[in-house]
This record gives sequence, C-alpha cells and structure tokens, in this order.
Amino acid sequence: MTESSPQADVATYELAKDELAAVVMTLESGGLSLDESLTLWERGEHLAAVCNRFLDGARERVQTALAATADDASD
Repeated sequence: MTESSPQADVATYELAKDELAAVVMTLESGGLSLDESLTLWERGEHLAAVCNRFLDGARERVQTALAATADDASD
C-alpha cells in the first residue's frame, strides 16, 4: 500500500481498487493500533468513494452511448 493522506487522489480506478483491497487485507489481518486502524479505515472510505466516482462516470458514459445508439437506430 502506498503511504498517502486520506485526501490524496488516485489516478485510475484500478489503482484505487488495488489500494482499497490492500487496505482491507491489512485491516483484516489485525495487529494494528486503534489509531493506525482508524487512519487506514479513513483511507479505505476515501478509496471507496473514488472507486464509486469512477464507476459513476463509466455508467454515465455507457448510458450516453446507449442513448446515442438508440437515437441513431430511430432515424
């Protein structure tokens, strides 16, 4: 996992997803202090939100493409 603040942006969906998986694995393994666990949990929440933004954008692009295809088919 990369060391960064909870507010740091992630460039791609894949990077965010991979880092989120690493955060979850680290939290599940245990052995962290409460402060370390909370910091990682906050990072995980941020990464989940980043993933959702990427997925929302992809969903919007697909809907736009489908609408354009439907418009072309009706012409």
